[in-house]
Amino acid sequence: MLIEKLPELASEIEELLLEKGETALAAQVQELTLVDRCRCEDDFCGTFYALPKPDGAYGTGHRNVPLEPRQGMLVLDILADKIAAVEVLYRDDVRRKLLIEFP
Repeated sequence: MLIEKLPELASEIEELLLEKGETALAAQVQELTLVDRCRCEDDFCGTFYALPKPDGAYGTGHRNVPLEPRQGMLVLDILADKIAAVEVLYRDDVRRKLLIEFP
């Protein structure tokens, strides 16, 4: 669960979603699971999946929700109104924890 492994990030995402008026998405944050991390080799990437990664593009029913964090970049991938992935860039603290969780 995101709230257990990265509680500060979970709180931040929830707060930023509420600020954007995305209450239905904010309500999902406390239950988000960590399925896997992005396997790209970019040293600035801390992206993780809350649903299994698709083969190729997400397709129909996909949208992005960019957030405005104080540090780095956060963009949520939403699929059929569910948080599918959280693109986290330039957040070394998140990347380090994901590398430990998903070597």
